[in-house]
Amino acid sequence: MATTAQLFEEPFDADEYIERLAWRTPGGGSKGGAEAFDPKRLLEEFENHIEELKQLDERIQRRVEKLEHQCHREAKEFAHKVQDLQRSNQVAFQHFQELDEHISYVATKVCHLGDQLEGVNTPRQRAVEAQRLMTYFNEFLDGELRSDVFNNPDKIKEAADIIQKLHLIAQELPFDRFADVKAKIASKYHDLERQLIQEFTAAQRRGEIGRMREVAAVLLHFKGYAHCVDVYIKQCQEGAYLRNDVFEDTAILCQRVNKQVGEVFSSPETVMAKLIQNIFENKLQVFLMHLLSVLQILFYTFTRTTALATKLTEFNLGSDKHTFLSKLIKSIFSSYLESYIGMEREYLRTRGAMILQRYYDSKNHQKRPIGTGSIQDLKERIRQRTNLPLGPSIDTHGETFLSPELVVNLLQETRHAFERCHRLSDPSDLPKNAFSIFLLLVDHLCVEHIDYALEIGLSAIPSADAKNANLYFLDVVQQANSIFHLFDKQFNDQLMPLISSSPKLAECLHKKKEVIEQMEVKLDTGIDRTLNCMVGQMRHILATEQKKTDFRPEDENNVMIQYTTACSKVCTYVSRQVEHVRKSMDGKNVDTVLTELGVRFHRLIHEHLQQYSYSSMGGMLAICDVAEYRRCAKDFRVPLVLQLFDTLHALCNLLVVAPDNLKQVCSGEQLTNLDRNLLHAFVQLRVDYRSARLGRHFS
Repeated sequence: MATTAQLFEEPFDADEYIERLAWRTPGGGSKGGAEAFDPKRLLEEFENHIEELKQLDERIQRRVEKLEHQCHREAKEFAHKVQDLQRSNQVAFQHFQELDEHISYVATKVCHLGDQLEGVNTPRQRAVEAQRLMTYFNEFLDGELRSDVFNNPDKIKEAADIIQKLHLIAQELPFDRFADVKAKIASKYHDLERQLIQEFTAAQRRGEIGRMREVAAVLLHFKGYAHCVDVYIKQCQEGAYLRNDVFEDTAILCQRVNKQVGEVFSSPETVMAKLIQNIFENKLQVFLMHLLSVLQILFYTFTRTTALATKLTEFNLGSDKHTFLSKLIKSIFSSYLESYIGMEREYLRTRGAMILQRYYDSKNHQKRPIGTGSIQDLKERIRQRTNLPLGPSIDTHGETFLSPELVVNLLQETRHAFERCHRLSDPSDLPKNAFSIFLLLVDHLCVEHIDYALEIGLSAIPSADAKNANLYFLDVVQQANSIFHLFDKQFNDQLMPLISSSPKLAECLHKKKEVIEQMEVKLDTGIDRTLNCMVGQMRHILATEQKKTDFRPEDENNVMIQYTTACSKVCTYVSRQVEHVRKSMDGKNVDTVLTELGVRFHRLIHEHLQQYSYSSMGGMLAICDVAEYRRCAKDFRVPLVLQLFDTLHALCNLLVVAPDNLKQVCSGEQLTNLDRNLLHAFVQLRVDYRSARLGRHFS
């Protein structure tokens, strides 16, 4: 049977099966084989094999019947199990209905109880909220914000909610009785609004969608929400228009921003509409103006015609084909080229004015008239010499009114104008035409934009005795320097090649020098007044925080501090301003400004220390303070400033040295060259000056 099983292997073929069986039977092969053909033996083998197949068929049939019986039995068992499960499911469903009815009953009771509790709790919550707002209102009334919510930067969201409610309440109060507190609430309202917008801007730059959504939700109830949307629209367009196809760039930008707007703002359709309006009124309008400009068409056709003439020189047109083609070009373009520079100047004048006006409109700013003439010149000279804020001071809320985007637009327009001037001007008129374009650039960029921003910045610098003043003029300095570097680069790269071999070069250089000098005067004036404000702020900190008992403690033996609170706060403020100066200046200007600030800082501390009298322990505290001031002076990285504080530190030793050692100390390396009256003045600050007759020791 093993042989039979092998013969039944798939794929089965009856003819092959018989042939293989005959071949395996002795005497069943062909007559030409090794053994003679034996039909009887082959018949016998077939009969035996048929019997074996019948037996195999019976066994298989019995096995099939057994499996069918087993299948029927298991089907009945499975049907019984299904019936049991259906009965269990019906019981569970009944229990579920009962439980659902019970839950509905309980829920009805809970809702009823909740309505009753809400009816009782809502008036209570309103009373608690009113009491809380009155507490915060009292802080504004007293003039001191003690609550942590107003002093902790991490609680700005809670503070914004409170100040927004207080601002609404303050608007209902009579002005004559509550003018002061209304002004304080309004000031805090605008301060928090500005901080929230700055936080939104920073979160957008970092790509933190969750934080942007959170801040936008808080700003929704503030008046500055529209400004938040404007900031978002401006920043999302940064770097979006890098290719020449403004239409494709706009489509890609809107597709990218659409999802983000939906995640950040509560009214995404309004923001998207404003974004698209901004794109149409700015990017597309500018693009179309460039495309449809007569100058552009003239430049394009003249360039293409010149290129065509170059190709035509391949043909035999006579002995002087270049002159021939030039005359043809001149004959068809002469009427247009004669009036070219007039059109160029008019276009640049109109285009520059439009770019400037669009920028100031985006800031909701009405340009202030900048006075000229003898009176204005007199005011400027007085202001430069006295640092007096002639005229009303304005609050720009930190806005520099300098725009890199505006500058790029103006420089790009001028670059195109120089290219057209080079190609379309007659060689003899080229320097004169280029100079006229340069004058328009100076007027729009340097006078109407940079100089105007400097004037506004100067007007916004507070007086030296102002408290918590926003000294943003250094930001104006930084941006003005960056812009002027771009202006200088265009002067060298594009204007110089056009005028380098003509008398107009001297005029251009003179005009550039004149512009630089005018700006430097205003920058120097603003920096000087800003340094005065910094010193004024330090003086205010010292006057507020420094106590007379700091240097004459009641308990000489129980002084634990390393330096006074006034010293700590002044050093913190100075370090912040030094970092601000480093970020705002470049090159040698950093050392120059820091040297001046350091000298004024030293003079302030020197004069401040001479206002007090010192006990023995107080003198030690003064030395500790000066040591901390000296550590702060190291941040300046200016040897002169550090040397001044080293000398001041040596002077403070006169406050604690034994009377018999005064002459020796005054003869030391750091004090020997100082005026004797200065040394004597410090010795006189000692409490024991008269009792110990230190004047005798000193002389």
